[in-house]
Amino acid sequence: MRNRIAAAITLACGMAAAQPPKPVPGAEWRPLFNGKDLTGWTIVGPERWVVEDGTILGESVKGKDGFIKTEKSYKDFQAFLRFRCETPINSGFFYHSDIEEDISKIRFIQVEIDNRIGRHTGGLHGDHTPELKGRGWIVWPAPELETVIRPYEWNDMLVAVEGQRVRTFLNGVQMIDFTYPDPRNTDGIIALQIHPGEQSRIRFKDIYIRDLTVR
Repeated sequence: MRNRIAAAITLACGMAAAQPPKPVPGAEWRPLFNGKDLTGWTIVGPERWVVEDGTILGESVKGKDGFIKTEKSYKDFQAFLRFRCETPINSGFFYHSDIEEDISKIRFIQVEIDNRIGRHTGGLHGDHTPELKGRGWIVWPAPELETVIRPYEWNDMLVAVEGQRVRTFLNGVQMIDFTYPDPRNTDGIIALQIHPGEQSRIRFKDIYIRDLTVR
């Protein structure tokens, strides 16, 4: 298992010349999920989050937004995770956020996760800069990249946030390379989302982070 994770992270980090140095899990890469329980995570909202078969399973049982968030905040980082959507679903990897019970008041940046082609998985959604105002899409992947998602199968995602530069990779393919001119949020917790929907289900596993702020 460790060898497969190392190979996946190395592959994801070596797909383009502009990539970060190839990491090796160990001293720099730390697991955010131990595969056994939700130690280090906090559930926010009424939806169901459980550990099942070595994965984090999120289920929409009340039809509301639900999150599971890290107890620690991160500023500059590289994160790797695998996800599998078991229903047609919109989800997300949130960072630089402050997820609370009243999600209408939260600040966030979200890397989109959606198992439907054409839904911009790997793009950024969230709080705009003061110049752009409001909330909504920040940047989409190029149209020719929309078929990189593997619906109902396991997908690998790498998110690299270094200063104002954000890069996302889906199944080894770079989806965006975006320099945020003036982000509202520069640090905060990481969270995973279950979006409202009838019997929505999504699984996450092999979640690792490389904290660049402490280097």
